[in-house]
Amino acid sequence: MSDIPLPAFSGVTGGMDAATWDALARDHFYSSADWLRFCAGDRGVTTGGLHLEVPGAGTAGVPVTAVRSIGNPFYQWHRILDEAGLPSPGLSGLLVGAHRGYQTNLLASPGLSREQAAKEVLAALEDLAGGLAAQGLAGADGVPVVAMFLSTPDVVALRAAGVQAMPVALQPDAWIPLPEDGGWDAWLRSLPSSRRAGIVRRDRRVFLDVGYEVVHTTLGECGPRAARLLACTERRYGHDADVGDLTESIRIQSEALGAAARVLLLRRPGEEPVGYCLYYIWGDTLYLRAAGFDYDRLAGAAEYFNLVYYIPLLIACENGVRRLHAGIEAAEAKVLRGAELRPLWMLDLSRDSVLDGRDDDVRAYNAAVVARWSESSPAVAKALVRDLWEPFC
Repeated sequence: MSDIPLPAFSGVTGGMDAATWDALARDHFYSSADWLRFCAGDRGVTTGGLHLEVPGAGTAGVPVTAVRSIGNPFYQWHRILDEAGLPSPGLSGLLVGAHRGYQTNLLASPGLSREQAAKEVLAALEDLAGGLAAQGLAGADGVPVVAMFLSTPDVVALRAAGVQAMPVALQPDAWIPLPEDGGWDAWLRSLPSSRRAGIVRRDRRVFLDVGYEVVHTTLGECGPRAARLLACTERRYGHDADVGDLTESIRIQSEALGAAARVLLLRRPGEEPVGYCLYYIWGDTLYLRAAGFDYDRLAGAAEYFNLVYYIPLLIACENGVRRLHAGIEAAEAKVLRGAELRPLWMLDLSRDSVLDGRDDDVRAYNAAVVARWSESSPAVAKALVRDLWEPFC
């Protein structure tokens, strides 16, 4: 499936040169050409870019992925729907978005509204699904077209463009805004309570007292070390982790992203690292991507919070970055450091979707997801951006 003869799969940007594609992607890092190039290294998928000119208005587009199989459970729409007690369109099909990063965005050049872009993209996706069906990707009911990890505004635009299915809640997405006046002290003052600021100051003090070194490098310079540390964290949380497989994936990522793949290594002077954190700066956002730790060698000095949150926040402040994207999972730890939680949605864009007519069931499921997160802690409940969740609950 590595050579699907359709325009959208003429390279990872559908034949568009990388600079023009990145101008279309603008501030959406997980739609950038280099990120899609990294995604193209995985087996079982073909990465592409759908784009079209809207006469007199501009360009619209979206990353697309032809999926036969996918290992990441967060992208297995059939599993998610089955566990939700909802019908599934099948195992394979057309994924709207990349299959890594947990972010899918409708792309539109300046001057083209989100609503018009949604209408044009939706029609083009239907044509692309028909082309994939002719290439043999179809199931019994054709090729499913499923968007994963959409924002609420994009869901609203796609439904206004004609999508009938109700979106299914996936995960809260954590964003830490930085004050406009900038600086570490301003961020500390922005935390919801003096108690939280006190926790941060304590975490920083005990960390600095240990005497760790923080080495700034790139993923290409430390790939095997990063793979070993990432494997430790994966295993700690019950996931299978083969160091060889992780090393190869990191190699592909470092070749695709180059010096943009920035790494913080944590170590005692003269010793092997005990932790690493991978991040990217794109536009006005610092994106936290991955972290790993050798837990047996840590000093118990809030290493995780310092390496994964506080030091990147300091870097963000120094670089004039306006927000830090902390992604999915570990919601409470992020909320306690100032994150707000925005929803991410799955939306079945297929004609005659299996979710058509199941609005009440989907809303009930979404409401239960929000309730579960709200009940997990008072801090998480307050951090949920309710007006973005409520339209589909």
